[in-house]
Amino acid sequence: MNSPETIATADVIVVGGGAAGLAAARDLAARSFRVVVLEARDRLGGRIWPMAPHKDLVPAELGAEFIHGRAPQTMALLRAANQQAISLTGAFFASHNGGRLESGDPPFSAAATLFDGVRDLAEDESVDRFLHRFDGDPRLRRTAELARAFVEGFDAADPAVASARSIAAEWESGTDLTSTRPSGGYAPALQQLVNACTAHGAEIRTTTTVRRIAWRRGRVLLETTTSGKAETFESRAAVVTLPVGVLRDPAPENAVTFEPALPPEKHAALAGIEMGPVVKVALWFTTRFWERLAGGRYRNADFFRSETNPFPAYWTQYPQRSPLVVAWAGGPRAAALSDRSQSDLVESALDGFGSLFGEADLARREFQFGSMHDWDRDPFSRGAYSYVRVGAGDARRNLAHALDATLFFAGEATSLDNQGGTVNGALETGERAAREVAAAVSAP
Repeated sequence: MNSPETIATADVIVVGGGAAGLAAARDLAARSFRVVVLEARDRLGGRIWPMAPHKDLVPAELGAEFIHGRAPQTMALLRAANQQAISLTGAFFASHNGGRLESGDPPFSAAATLFDGVRDLAEDESVDRFLHRFDGDPRLRRTAELARAFVEGFDAADPAVASARSIAAEWESGTDLTSTRPSGGYAPALQQLVNACTAHGAEIRTTTTVRRIAWRRGRVLLETTTSGKAETFESRAAVVTLPVGVLRDPAPENAVTFEPALPPEKHAALAGIEMGPVVKVALWFTTRFWERLAGGRYRNADFFRSETNPFPAYWTQYPQRSPLVVAWAGGPRAAALSDRSQSDLVESALDGFGSLFGEADLARREFQFGSMHDWDRDPFSRGAYSYVRVGAGDARRNLAHALDATLFFAGEATSLDNQGGTVNGALETGERAAREVAAAVSAP
């Protein structure tokens, strides 16, 4: 390994300032390790991104928004930030085949029961193939269609390649089927995490892109660019929290080079994990006009669904009374929108929301602003969140394995307890990586 001039040293370098990287940095710094966090973006949080277009609009979450399952690490972080988890207790409305919105319970719990049969499979198969088993039963066929829609929309997965076993395990754990949201959004919790890092002495650098990671046992050199300036960092270990889409990005301008190269089992793990596409659009209105429609029928609504809409899901901020609505498409439905401009997507989301009530013109009159972020095209993300391909059941575990007590891996894609794709999965893996470093690298 060559030794270019080093300008900064640390005990541990954390690559990536998202939830996983910050959690690892916080815990390592608390153990008195000298820690430097390198983040390519000009902000922290990774795929958590609370933002408001201007001060007069309430913030929206362009990235992660909900809390899935019990999420103990997330709940602990909320408590530290004096936040609470708000239950989603509003009404659910769905339009079938473009018809009138009908109220009822979300159907996905019933759809999840179909995956009980996955336990009896001799070997893994795709979600699509598994759900085709129910084509011959008219009642179950409709339930299978709902299950397929949930895999596409919630897991952002393509049923043709997603592992039925992996999806079934996530649903059985409750991670995918129970959701709350942080009071005040993720911004306070994220700031609490950043503050904890700096309070323990961790150094955080933004706009610093890692280009090359040269390593041998007990020593890592990271070559970076910061605002066009080349810099080199040296450490005894590194925690890599880059998303799967970035680790395998073939574009030379985005690639992170490892020297020596990652071993075959890492490449196999990366090939076994997909990054699901999501198109999420925030729509700000002057008033909560939908609450006045149909005699107040939708006043306490939190979710709307219509499979005929380019954006099949919309949600309000209920129980918070807010004029902000979010439009959502995931998986193949999101991929179908990939060639459209952001302004066109905002227009489509707006028209779709108004059409749910037969009030497209009213929605346009009430419309203030729309915003979105394309996570698929984001060079520091290359997708929204991960899911496992059929037959790749060990992929997350193999991606999580440390290399020679020197390179450690974290991030939602390395979650080992069915929390892939979640903020808690990211936090948990960051904490796990910190424990691994502390066990393998002697304390300073």
